[in-house]
Amino acid sequence: MPVRRRPIARRVSHALAIAALGWLVSGCPRETAVNLGKPEKVADGVQLYRVDDPNLLDPPGPVAVQILRLDPAKVDLRSALARDRVMQLETVPDIAARSDALAAVNAGFFAIRNGDPAGVLELANELVSDTPLTRGAVGIVREPGKPLSLVFDRVSVSLSLSYTLGGETLTQEIDGVDTTRVRGQLMLYTPRFGPDSDMADTGVEWQLAGSPLRVVERRPKAGRTRIPGDGVVLSFGGTVLPTGLERLDAGQEVSIQTHFRTLLGTRPEQWIQAQDIVGGAGLLVHQGKPVSDWSAEQLRAGFDAERHPRTLIGTTRGSAIWLVTVDGRNPSVSLGMTFSELTNLARRLNLVHALNLDGGGSTTMVVKGKIVNHPSDATGPRRVSDALIVTRRE
Repeated sequence: MPVRRRPIARRVSHALAIAALGWLVSGCPRETAVNLGKPEKVADGVQLYRVDDPNLLDPPGPVAVQILRLDPAKVDLRSALARDRVMQLETVPDIAARSDALAAVNAGFFAIRNGDPAGVLELANELVSDTPLTRGAVGIVREPGKPLSLVFDRVSVSLSLSYTLGGETLTQEIDGVDTTRVRGQLMLYTPRFGPDSDMADTGVEWQLAGSPLRVVERRPKAGRTRIPGDGVVLSFGGTVLPTGLERLDAGQEVSIQTHFRTLLGTRPEQWIQAQDIVGGAGLLVHQGKPVSDWSAEQLRAGFDAERHPRTLIGTTRGSAIWLVTVDGRNPSVSLGMTFSELTNLARRLNLVHALNLDGGGSTTMVVKGKIVNHPSDATGPRRVSDALIVTRRE
């Protein structure tokens, strides 16, 4: 009996069906270019993968990677502060527990001595840390009735104070937000900082509240001014005020403007629309293209070429959000990754945007209350200033 050949179209269709079946059996999302193995279902819209392929490193070596894939239509992702305050420290498991989170990872860089955020940080439309450095950052945008969306760029942010006196509009740069006051500089303190400004009685402070925002009280040679729930406190280090500030008094209406500067094409308005913003150090993939030059971000020399534990956030063209931790500093478990290796991992996951967050001893992933990675500090998970938490969408 002669052998009948299948038409080419049918053979291709059959091959595609087999390939699709392979994806389903392996449990891998169709948008990735790497076999992630079978996922662990954390909740509706949340999947956990664990990868230990030595070929992710160059040269190959021990590596342990934990990956959360989030469906932005089914879950929420937001920033959370240690102890719900700026300049505090708390472990990621404790932040996750207080927030009733399905999962969480560490997020922004910070001063390890006191938890002062080192980059841009915004929570629920409230900027609690500014930065003059134009570094990689991610903004979380929530629109009613739509899935979450993320925006990535290299971003710096500053604030300014504006008010009108005698028909003249005056503008004063604000030198810092929710951080230690410096002599000769103007700082702003939000309710996230604590009950009061917590500064010594050696400056001038203004309590502002209401809508529109007005000066409630001017307090010369004062500190520790109460921060109103619907306002802020301005605090100047010293008693010799710049022109304009010396005329700022009770009853004056003021406005505070946020200024975003971007380098890679996103509009400042997109960042103003973001409810949460987290700063990183090392934008790895932008609009589908790998990044290899980080000079604009002014990173520490060697930071990109050294292997460290890493934490990453990214998105695919299919809108999925990916949170990744890479263990390191443990030769028997995982060596960590360089930026080049982390970028290669992001590309194999087909991420069109990817940002390196704080890493090293801070790298921690928590799922359903349990740490699923291997924090590198001998004492266990490091206390951090803030985290990204995953919760059920309301």
